[in-house]
Amino acid sequence: MRTPFAPAHAAAGLLPHPNHLACAAPSAHPNAMKLQADKFEAQSITGYGPGWIAVDQQNHEHSLIVGARGLLQEWNCARFEDLTPAHFEELARLDAEVIIFGSGARNRFPPPAWLKPLMEKRMGLETMDTHSACRTYNILAGEGRNVIAALLLE
Repeated sequence: MRTPFAPAHAAAGLLPHPNHLACAAPSAHPNAMKLQADKFEAQSITGYGPGWIAVDQQNHEHSLIVGARGLLQEWNCARFEDLTPAHFEELARLDAEVIIFGSGARNRFPPPAWLKPLMEKRMGLETMDTHSACRTYNILAGEGRNVIAALLLE
């Protein structure tokens, strides 16, 4: 039995596994499961390519901070090499459970000392290339998580 293609997976750019089922609490029958459609009510990244990211079908050609709860603002940093501790202090002032940091065309890590403001607020930071960060953001936002993506476009 297959489930329909779920909107959260579509927004994340993922293909469903043929055996993927959205499960809820099992019923009294041990081989039964209740199916529920995924809901995607958060702001989503609907596309990306070299030099651009689309958020809810609107293209942006600069680095962005995107939040599942509606935050959308330019992030004043054009290249990874331009990052400073102040960029991560800015992220620490936001209300988020986890921050997905898209470091540009390839995965690069900021110096650990720059992450101190995030650690003090017990905010998680996951680092990956920007395209992976877009997909990961959509998955977490689709799950209803309070997630923010800080995305570098180079």
